[in-house]
Amino acid sequence: MRQYTKYSRLRPKERRNGWVYSILAFAAVGILVWLWWHQRDKSRLSSKIQQTNAPGQRAQLSQTRRTSANLPPITVLRTNALAAQLGTNVPQVRIARMSRSHQSSAEQQMVDPFDDGIAETNAPSALVASPQSWRGILDIQVALARHGISPGPLDGKLGSQTRAALRAFQRRERIALSGEADARTKALLSLMEPLFTTYVVTSNDLARLTPLGQTWLAKSQQERLDYETILELVAEKGHAHPGLIRSLNRDIDWTNVVAGTVMTIPNVRYPPAQTKAAFIRIRLAEKMLEAFDISSNLLVHFPCSIAKRVEKRPLGQLEVERIAVNPNYRFDPEVFPDSAEGRELGRVLIIPPGPNNPVGTAWIGLNRPGYGIHGTARPEEVGRTESSGCFRLANWNAEYLLQFVSVGTPVFVAP
Repeated sequence: MRQYTKYSRLRPKERRNGWVYSILAFAAVGILVWLWWHQRDKSRLSSKIQQTNAPGQRAQLSQTRRTSANLPPITVLRTNALAAQLGTNVPQVRIARMSRSHQSSAEQQMVDPFDDGIAETNAPSALVASPQSWRGILDIQVALARHGISPGPLDGKLGSQTRAALRAFQRRERIALSGEADARTKALLSLMEPLFTTYVVTSNDLARLTPLGQTWLAKSQQERLDYETILELVAEKGHAHPGLIRSLNRDIDWTNVVAGTVMTIPNVRYPPAQTKAAFIRIRLAEKMLEAFDISSNLLVHFPCSIAKRVEKRPLGQLEVERIAVNPNYRFDPEVFPDSAEGRELGRVLIIPPGPNNPVGTAWIGLNRPGYGIHGTARPEEVGRTESSGCFRLANWNAEYLLQFVSVGTPVFVAP
């Protein structure tokens, strides 16, 4: 005789209801456990807040905030195939822009050095400085320069080079590329130190002044190609256009400057180089030179002069072959076939160093004979006039670039 249990005698509908009740009971228990756990976390957080509000903890927290305010936001470093090619160990560094940490490993490769590699985005940037009162374009130019982004010689005018510098800063900070000093850009730029500083002319400054020879032969016979005027000297110290220095110091008689004269100049200091550049990119059409780190983050941006003749503009990949501070210049008549003096001389001349040397105060030789990145005797003409073939920078920018490059640093020249 078949034995039936109590459950087996239940009808199908009653069996389904039993399962439903069991599931609901388990769900109710789960909700109760989650509420208990959530309430426990809130209690812990409240306890930590009370501890932080203690006088000693508040002081420690304030000090931490002051310290971290001096540091740029940290980015997630991307895999870099170029590092493997160079065979170098590049340290991880703090980067002055946000990164897309959600990228897949396939996407986290170094961008094409001929491309910007940074899409326009509205992602928020970290460590926004406190608001301030902006008085004019000169404020913006000084603030950009303090970020290692040069708008050219400071002149207080919103020209093409300042707009290019603004776009470079906006690209680094991953905000809209307006090329304008909009509210968001101003908030991220900051101008935490005084706009101007004073410079006192010394007897050593005056002793450096010397007339510049008008011929290649005359220049080769000078001991040094130093500054010709005190205005030229002071303008370079302030990264400024001579016209701006004149306007800031209207009471000075520039024909009779004596030791002890106090002048007002822009208060510009480039940030110290924290890492070497992984590569340099030059855009011929935009007449600009930029250096990037191992993760393709922008390090510096400078206006740049390029060759006048199109056939003398190299395209593609080059690399740094030689670096020199305060270099001599080798005048070779064969390089200047249009020079009547060169044809008459018929021999090579060595031009002594100095800020008025044809290649300025810094030379970064490339692995193409006769080509290099260098300074110039006329910084106010950089990006506005053209060269014989090399890439010209203002002396102060060429000197700063030396801190980022090494022999072997790739240089990509794009149209």
